[in-house]
Amino acid sequence: MTPRLLTGFGLELEHMIVDSRTLDPLPFADQLLAAAAAEPGARTDCAPGAAADDVEFDATGDATREEEAGVFGWSNELVLHVIEFKTVGPVPALSGLATGFQRQVSRANRLLEPLGARLLPGAMHPWLDPARDTRLWPHGHREIYAAYDRIFGCRGHGWSNLQSAHLNLAFLGDAEFAHLHAAVRLLLPLIPALAASSPVLDGRLTGWLDRRLDVYRGNQARIPSIAGLVVPEPVWNRRDYEEQIFRQIWADIAPQDPDGLLQHEWLNSRGAIARYDRMALEIRVVDVQECPAADETVAAAIVQGLDWLIQERWAPLAAQQALATETLAAQLWACARDGERARVGDPALLACYGVSRPLEAGELWRRILAERPRLNQEQSAILEVILEHGPLARRLLEALGHEPNRPRLREVWGELAGCLGQGRLFLP
Repeated sequence: MTPRLLTGFGLELEHMIVDSRTLDPLPFADQLLAAAAAEPGARTDCAPGAAADDVEFDATGDATREEEAGVFGWSNELVLHVIEFKTVGPVPALSGLATGFQRQVSRANRLLEPLGARLLPGAMHPWLDPARDTRLWPHGHREIYAAYDRIFGCRGHGWSNLQSAHLNLAFLGDAEFAHLHAAVRLLLPLIPALAASSPVLDGRLTGWLDRRLDVYRGNQARIPSIAGLVVPEPVWNRRDYEEQIFRQIWADIAPQDPDGLLQHEWLNSRGAIARYDRMALEIRVVDVQECPAADETVAAAIVQGLDWLIQERWAPLAAQQALATETLAAQLWACARDGERARVGDPALLACYGVSRPLEAGELWRRILAERPRLNQEQSAILEVILEHGPLARRLLEALGHEPNRPRLREVWGELAGCLGQGRLFLP
């Protein structure tokens, strides 16, 4: 194995902006970014007082040691009620990122307070009305968002109510990509069993722990090649990836996109996408958690699982590459629906983890992470909470009860907002 794999990471976390009292969505992202651009240490290309697409924060005199290792950026998303925090450029380790992200949350909540607003975690707002609450980003690259809206219609949950954590994993060359892509394809279907945080939609329980993924897979159904089966195809080098995935997507959308606004790598909406523009593989099936410490832990657990697969701990590369996309996609939807209680029964998939009998996804994760040298003590402690009590979605369901009304939803999601603001785990 080449030593470069799993030595460079990027993490992106999306949060919703809501009314501090009612928790209703508020379209304040442009105001928040403008205020952030005026903060000490901020760096942006926009004019003073103007809405910024991106703001970066260098380490300042009162920064923590973890922040001094890198730069954190803020950016807009498709809709005005969502803000994204991200690492700028690859970082050598995930440990300590939660401290930097928590500082961004605190800074954003401070800037939002005069507006009567705050940040809300979780992958889907429980009562957002897309028809009422969706306002597309009207600045900067607005023509891109307008094109998406014209082609797909972005006033739906699949566009305006999806908050995720994107994990970027650096690679160098086709050999590294082949190992990394094979490992990601195998682990991707199990991720909702750790990360699901979206059990409620339109004020009702949905029967899914990860409803975000369920609506995500259909938001561009007009052009099926864009998302495929969400689990990516078995492609192992750049030439084949460009021929089989990129060129097919671009050809399919070209009649709807004559100016080529969307014909870029980021149009690919699989659950893991190759970003050759940054030489990284980006995992997109992770629901955002209740606080950055939980986001960091979920990312670290994913990286540990990938590490064991890349080392061929249980099965050689050829066996990992042989799994059919349809098999993996079926497992993904089982875990999105039932989380850690989903059954994992395909013999070939189990064999890649050194298991010979069917078992639940939560138990499989315990086996995968029985040894976890990549996790520090704090991450391991948080992981034990997730493995013991289930993903955030399971804990939310336990807190809500069988038929939650709006006041109960507001009470539970108010507690969730407190978890984000204070950097603590949610326990019912």
